Amino acid sequence: MSGAVLSIIVGLALLAWSAERFVRGAAALARALGIAPIAIGMLVVGFGTSAPELLVSAIAAADRQTPLAVGNAYGSNIFNIALVLGITSLIRPIPVESSLLRRELPVLALLTLIGIGQLVDGGLTRADGLALLAAFVVVMVWLWRLGHKDGTDPAAAESEVEYSRSSMKPLTALLWTLFGLVTLIASSRMLVWGAESLARGMGVSELIIGLTIVAAGTSLPELASSVVAARKGELQLALGNVVGSNIFNTLAVVGLAAVIHPQELHRDVLLRDGMVMSSLTLFLFVIGYGFGRRGLINRYEGAILVMAYCAYGAWLLADVMK
Repeated sequence: MSGAVLSIIVGLALLAWSAERFVRGAAALARALGIAPIAIGMLVVGFGTSAPELLVSAIAAADRQTPLAVGNAYGSNIFNIALVLGITSLIRPIPVESSLLRRELPVLALLTLIGIGQLVDGGLTRADGLALLAAFVVVMVWLWRLGHKDGTDPAAAESEVEYSRSSMKPLTALLWTLFGLVTLIASSRMLVWGAESLARGMGVSELIIGLTIVAAGTSLPELASSVVAARKGELQLALGNVVGSNIFNTLAVVGLAAVIHPQELHRDVLLRDGMVMSSLTLFLFVIGYGFGRRGLINRYEGAILVMAYCAYGAWLLADVMK
């Protein structure tokens, strides 16, 4: 048991550290290759901050622990909206000024509902996974084209400021990217082993471990980057980190896990976790899109999001104590 806990702690620490190095290196490398800052922010950094979820879920699925893999993805989405955006908006209210983000919000809501709809039959098949991965490719191409259309968009302007600062040389950026990726893989393996061992030792399902400890740990890059962005006043980037990460988790992370190892899932994934994730996503869509008023996540709504996560955590704890 102590070995499992130590493996989780060390794995999470290395995961957060290596994800930050991977993102910095990848962003600097993309900038050196002439990729537009908005594309770096939407795709390169979005992929980098979601790399922990992808690797952890892929390794868990390869170990035939699909509940841990799916729990990690859905738990991360819940954590991102409820805690990351909740805490960020408590620091500074988040206005939704970017037309890019206003277009992404309904897409995220629709994709979330489609992903949950795949669970109605009790599991995820390989066909489900392939459909999610195909949708991921389509969405990424759409976002790429969308990001290049309007250079005056607030999200594009913030990306220009943020991702044009790097003075890292291309070779250094490449080395940091590769080193960060290797360390990400190693720390993900360590985290999955620790999570599986802890679940067995405590008699708790891998799903619960994935939804809580693993999801919170793999979402640390999103929390850190969003809080830093909010303190800098880069609020569109803070919101974009979460929206992009959740799209990535819903399509790429769950899709890859299902392709690697399809599996039936407990009904709780649909009736509890899926409903919570869908409700939070729809709430974000409503307050962010605005519908005739200015889209804004204010401190009051941020407090609601944080309290919602606390209530969800209490729900999970009550299920564990049964």
